Amino acid sequence: MARRVAGGRLQRREARSAYLFIAPWLIGFLVFTAGPMIASLWLSFTDYSLVGDTKPVGLVNYEQLVQDPKVATSLSNTFVYAALFVPLGTVVALALAMLLTKVGRASGFFRSVFYLPVMTPAVAAGAMFLLLLNGQRGLVNEVLGWVGITGPDWTTDPAWLKPSLALVSLWTVGGSIIIYLAALNNVPKQLYEAALLDGAGPVRRFVSITLPMISGALFFTVITHTIAAMQMFDQAYTMFYGPQQKATASDESLVYMVYLFQNGFQFFKMGFASAMAWVLFLIILVITVIQVRVGNRFVYYEGGSTR
Repeated sequence: MARRVAGGRLQRREARSAYLFIAPWLIGFLVFTAGPMIASLWLSFTDYSLVGDTKPVGLVNYEQLVQDPKVATSLSNTFVYAALFVPLGTVVALALAMLLTKVGRASGFFRSVFYLPVMTPAVAAGAMFLLLLNGQRGLVNEVLGWVGITGPDWTTDPAWLKPSLALVSLWTVGGSIIIYLAALNNVPKQLYEAALLDGAGPVRRFVSITLPMISGALFFTVITHTIAAMQMFDQAYTMFYGPQQKATASDESLVYMVYLFQNGFQFFKMGFASAMAWVLFLIILVITVIQVRVGNRFVYYEGGSTR
């Protein structure tokens, strides 16, 4: 009996210690995530403009979402941007990670070089690429001119606005490169040795060994890239909608988060912006669920089977 009492006290002390350790995260989650989400859900059913009285309006904001053509346009642009960036970012990050596996001792230096752009403020990166992609005097078009290619007007031609945003976003794939490099280094070397003995070439080894063994990392980064792409704001706003770039803005460059920002902080339609935020949350949730359901069929897990 005494042992049971002592064991119960020990378990309670351990539980209190565990709660104390997670308390900072729990408080931060409630104050900075759950609290604002609940507040925005309530605001989405009101007419709130930051300066006036808050008036309940029911589903009016959501009805306006359906009627506003710019909502559909910005959402369509966001989907196109995500469809461009997610596969492109995945391929570029994987290619660079595979190159890092070949550099030996210098890989530590190059890991830092590839990851440094992630630490660069997105606004600064957007301003830099606005200069690099200038159709008349930009460095990118000048380099293309050296090989006889006439570069497009990246930031003014409607057909190139979303591809230019996708190219600019490649600046941020350093985190994925590190994840892929770790996954590549964990692939058992004996699998490659056995494949070589069987006469498998580089392409066959990549398809039959590398891709299945790193499929978990690919699965994770595709989901995170998709979520990030659906919430892309910094580069689009800096390049097309900032105080100095309004002349170049057009509906072709209007992504969902920029239009949400405009409604909330330029037009002061905070209730409408909150409704937009919740619609985006539900869209991302549905896309993520679909990706998880489909992706789990192709992901190799440590147990040797797919889920």
